[in-house]
Amino acid sequence: MKVAWAARSSDDYIFSRYSVGDQLGKGAFGVVYEGRRLEDDLKVALKYVPKTDNTECIAIPDHPNPLPKEIALTILANKGRRVPEIIRLLDWTDHPDHFVIVLECPSPCENLVEFIRRHGGSLDEEKARQIMWQAVNAAHMCCLRGVLHRDVKLENLLINRETSEVKLIDFGCGDILRMSPYRSYQGTAEYSPPEYYRRGEYCGWPATVWSLGIVMFVMLCGHFPSDFDLHLLQHKCWSKPGLSKECCGLLSALLHEKPIRRLGLGQIVAHNWFMVVS
Repeated sequence: MKVAWAARSSDDYIFSRYSVGDQLGKGAFGVVYEGRRLEDDLKVALKYVPKTDNTECIAIPDHPNPLPKEIALTILANKGRRVPEIIRLLDWTDHPDHFVIVLECPSPCENLVEFIRRHGGSLDEEKARQIMWQAVNAAHMCCLRGVLHRDVKLENLLINRETSEVKLIDFGCGDILRMSPYRSYQGTAEYSPPEYYRRGEYCGWPATVWSLGIVMFVMLCGHFPSDFDLHLLQHKCWSKPGLSKECCGLLSALLHEKPIRRLGLGQIVAHNWFMVVS
């Protein structure tokens, strides 16, 4: 869909370096456009985000002025050696009434909702294992770099249709990772941990594990877990025809209702399910 770029005169920097094309997507926090970097014709994605009274800015190392939180978290998630499973930040601009983030735009890509739909509504274990390994690595590296993504979900995981490479995108709901509990949840309700609804608070690491468990469940089953599914998973009684014992065991370890009983984020890829040789 061709749409007008909601530009301001302050976007001269963007227009001098990038061409702006069709709209790729639109969400509650901004609009993403396809673009090209003029110096080398590299395909990019440009995310335009209007600022509101609720736009939060935070200070991070090596930047003298506070930045909009989404820019700051994307910078932190990209800091250090490149992690292929995290979308790469190429450029950004910050203005009084809006900001623009320039990101890599892998092609041909689609999000996991579209990918699963094209594969008949659910994935086999081998394909799900390949995707999960990458999703877990992306989420784990974000946490190690002090970033709580807080919206790990199918829509925020892009997959290359030709190579099956996965990338975690969109830090707009995230926060700085801290050890103390959070008392607000700005991600997607279907992926939020049960402790948030029971106690009104949650911790970042186990909440991320829960979100990954929901991602894995939906990939394999084609639907979100019911209350009965979660009850069976908690008691390690859940199973599904065609799924291995190791697969069901990992789901139980990710989707335990008690955060302290969930598998640690850094331990997930060491689970037996990932040890299968294809």
